Amino acid sequence: MKLKEQEVEVGSLYLTTANQYRAVLAIKGEFLIYAPSPEGTAPVNLTVTTMPFENQPFKKCQIVTFAKKDYQMFEFNGTEAIKHKLNELQIAEAIAQCNAKSGIAALLLE
Repeated sequence: MKLKEQEVEVGSLYLTTANQYRAVLAIKGEFLIYAPSPEGTAPVNLTVTTMPFENQPFKKCQIVTFAKKDYQMFEFNGTEAIKHKLNELQIAEAIAQCNAKSGIAALLLE
């Protein structure tokens, strides 16, 4: 299923039909920065220590492009949904794992 642009939120985690987790880290205007896991990532019980973004480069794209990817519902913290909110520690871990701090700062300055 495709997302609507307004469904894309900072701090939310999504799962594509290619089993790639995507955590949205920042949004400004029509662009966003997200952390992608490798495609084919096995379903995981995400915790601060098991975020699936280690050594993955962050990505910048238009919100509309992000939303057009095929997404699926998945279970997280006992709830099944198309998107799930990450806590502050999980977001910080995702930013650290994909080294996105400077990219987020650059986007927010645009």
